[in-house]
Amino acid sequence: MKKNIKRIAINTGGGDAPGLNAVIRAVVVSAINKGWECFGIRDGYNGLMMPGDYPEGGLIPLTRQSVRGITHLGGTILGTTNKGNPLKYPTKGPGGKMFEKDRSDELVAAFKKNNIDALVALGGDGSLGIANVLSEKGLRTVGVPKTIDNDLDKTVITFGFDSAVSFATECLDRLHSTAEAHRRIMVVEVMGRYAGWIALNAGISGTADAILIPEIPYDINKVADCMKALVKRGKHYGIVVVAEGAKPKGGTVSVLGKELGRAEKLGGAGERVAAELQPLAGKECRTVVLGHLLRGGSPTTFDRLISLRFGAAAVRALEEGRSGVMVALAPPTVQYVPLKEATSRMKTVPLDCDTILSARDLGICFGD
Repeated sequence: MKKNIKRIAINTGGGDAPGLNAVIRAVVVSAINKGWECFGIRDGYNGLMMPGDYPEGGLIPLTRQSVRGITHLGGTILGTTNKGNPLKYPTKGPGGKMFEKDRSDELVAAFKKNNIDALVALGGDGSLGIANVLSEKGLRTVGVPKTIDNDLDKTVITFGFDSAVSFATECLDRLHSTAEAHRRIMVVEVMGRYAGWIALNAGISGTADAILIPEIPYDINKVADCMKALVKRGKHYGIVVVAEGAKPKGGTVSVLGKELGRAEKLGGAGERVAAELQPLAGKECRTVVLGHLLRGGSPTTFDRLISLRFGAAAVRALEEGRSGVMVALAPPTVQYVPLKEATSRMKTVPLDCDTILSARDLGICFGD
């Protein structure tokens, strides 16, 4: 049964991604055209959970004027955070000891207090997992799949991914010339967490010699053999792309640390590969970590378009009375899938997919 909507809120959670502002604009303009008021929540859910931290207001009105000219901008005008998960909120207990507290009921009450009828949540698996819980607690919620990692299930692609891959490919193009000039092996670490989509797509497009992804544990000796084979063929340099979640056979991912209420922080995979590869391959290895460069900058044309389509579709979903769903790309259309299904498993690279098969046909080494 449809419930009349008067006021909706939008939030952006987790890591930033090109296209966030385009989605915000599409949601706001589409909603205003239906006669609804729009509000933005500052920094994930912090604007509602800690309104006192925002002198200008943790819940800000969004108008046509406030979203004018933001489609091409990177980042998010609302701010975002990967801290303060309301389901596992870092809280100081007796004696000053920190623990994780579920504050989701408080958050739902804050929506009601501010007369918010529905939420459009922009995020990855963590943020949309929170949105699913809010939906189960009675808040009308629609999710929009945002992650440069492309690891959300039930959608062909997430916005932000194309922009990240495009920039990573441009960086690889530049590294070929310096690697060749110095006859070095360049080890390039890219984001992606536990899925190898960025590394795989950028690596193939950027003519990498080896691609190490989380889905295929690598043997560093196999990578070294690949580098030696290049020299025998007259190529005296190499490009190795390493996903931050890549791990050696029988080993584990490289973790920098873990904070309360946050996912573990990955990093160091490229340095590990370079350190082990240099003596085996007999060539100097240098490491380049693209890191947060992949999150910044303007979205590509593809990401702008899919972001605008997703935002408009989210408003249509609310108008149709839907809740607990995520908008998803199923070419040539955008469809709605249950949030619970979209966040129940991570979308990793299938080992038999055409992209992997094509890479192997091209002679790219996966270290297996």
